[in-house]
Amino acid sequence: MEKETGVLVIAGACMLVLFIVTVKHKAELLLNFCLRAVMGGISIYGINILMEMWGIPCAVGINLYSLLASGTLGFSGVSLLYAVAAFHFL
Repeated sequence: MEKETGVLVIAGACMLVLFIVTVKHKAELLLNFCLRAVMGGISIYGINILMEMWGIPCAVGINLYSLLASGTLGFSGVSLLYAVAAFHFL
């Protein structure tokens, strides 16, 4: 009986450690996504201001889709949004 209890305690501890590692990894991914989305929104706002000052009528709106693109792809997502806007402008 003691051997079975010991095995169950060890298995439970292993499951707890695996659960904690998985939750930590998921939280890190969510935090990275949120930081990239916020920084992408700030960079879109700044680039829009600069393009307006330079007289270039190519602006990207800050909405759910642009934040999803910048959150998923990072700065390359912001570049992609401006490439699509420039292509639409042509």
